[in-house]
Amino acid sequence: MKPIATIRTIGHFLAVSLLAYPAVLFAQEAELDFDYFKNEVQPIFLAKRDGNVRCIQCHTRSSGFRIQALQEHQLFWSDEQSQMNYESAIQYVLAGEDPLKSRFLTHPLSVDAGGDPFHGGGKHFHSQFDPEWRIMADWVAGAKTRREPSEIAVRIIQTNAAGDDSTVIDPATNEVVGRITDIEIPHGVVGAPGGSQVYITNEAMHSLDIVDARTLRVKRRIPLSGRPNNVAVTSDGKKVYVAIMEMPGSVDIIDVASMSNVKTLPVNGAIHNVYVTPDSRYAVAGSIQTRTINVIDTRTDEVAWELEMSSGIRPMTFDTKADGSTKNIFVQLSGFHGFAVVDFDKRQEVARIEHPAVPGEEAHLDGLQGAPAHGLAVSPDGKTLWSTSKVYSHVYIHSLPDLKEIGRVFVGQHPEWITFTPDGKRVYIGAAGDHVTYSVDAEKMEAIAMIPVGQVPKRVATVLMALD
Repeated sequence: MKPIATIRTIGHFLAVSLLAYPAVLFAQEAELDFDYFKNEVQPIFLAKRDGNVRCIQCHTRSSGFRIQALQEHQLFWSDEQSQMNYESAIQYVLAGEDPLKSRFLTHPLSVDAGGDPFHGGGKHFHSQFDPEWRIMADWVAGAKTRREPSEIAVRIIQTNAAGDDSTVIDPATNEVVGRITDIEIPHGVVGAPGGSQVYITNEAMHSLDIVDARTLRVKRRIPLSGRPNNVAVTSDGKKVYVAIMEMPGSVDIIDVASMSNVKTLPVNGAIHNVYVTPDSRYAVAGSIQTRTINVIDTRTDEVAWELEMSSGIRPMTFDTKADGSTKNIFVQLSGFHGFAVVDFDKRQEVARIEHPAVPGEEAHLDGLQGAPAHGLAVSPDGKTLWSTSKVYSHVYIHSLPDLKEIGRVFVGQHPEWITFTPDGKRVYIGAAGDHVTYSVDAEKMEAIAMIPVGQVPKRVATVLMALD
């Protein structure tokens, strides 16, 4: 990029940024927003970027811009430490002048993008359009809240159970468009309804990791009461439920506004999977050890009822009545090659469907981990139920409500979880044994792409993501 072009581009960006906050007069004494700094800017200091150390590694020892060291066993700064970090940062902001004269912005920015000549910690941002740098620039420009995104897109996120990353797929092209890194042994994944962030459970650190959709970086790690498995979010985005896979059993309840673990709810058995019903009235948690389905009332966050099944509870999904309330729970069980149907109102099993052998397909019985069938999803129109078989490498498709098998699709070795695009046209399934994610045309019931991802892809989800 030529120097003159760089200056014009930066100037245009800053003009747009300043117009976004017309009420802010950049007087030297103007106070920059502390809450925005704490919740949006500070996470950047903890982010791991390829080829760079985290900002906190050097700046806890700096005699200039000083970042407080995290307290022992803590994953984020206390409010008192955040205030100290804020006071240190504002010394490097010239709020009364062109914001690009602020060393806070120019020091970590590449020279060819308008940054200063040298930063002992390296250059973290190679463009003034880098989403992390823009978050910092918005703060310098007077931001008090996140900018409204100009574009929100549907994305498929495939967590890689034996890796330290999750793969982001564009369903419009079936291309990999990003990676969420720095989460070792990612388990469950779900997106915030508005597209601002993604929640991934971190088995290695026993935390719920909140990922900023714009940057694909972890912005906050929330400590949990034990090792997590699956995760679910309410339709209003206010609460996240985390399955804790440790006896005697609990579900952690996360308040999104405060980004804190507000309750550990005791339940019957270590929880493998937790889901929120389509109407968000209940969170449904299943235990392998006690063979129990625990139904939690989301208004009171107390257990409403339990149901003991014949064997351990594996993946679940739901269909609904005309009014949107839950009609049935479809549940896969330990050691059973198929699924059971639980009437939600009757609170009892009413049917059980076993998957037949696939002619000409060799049965795979190694590495099933007690779950010959381990993936369920109801189509967005409520007309079909899809169930994966690790034994026969297929997904079985049943019509609803009559539960008649209407098709099968080969989806690789050890297929796991299933997710639909919102329009119901495509289905995505992680093939854990092949390290790929299958894209399936739902109407034609045929695979249309095998997308290389990471190691042992299992849980997969459809999310909305803000792109800027």
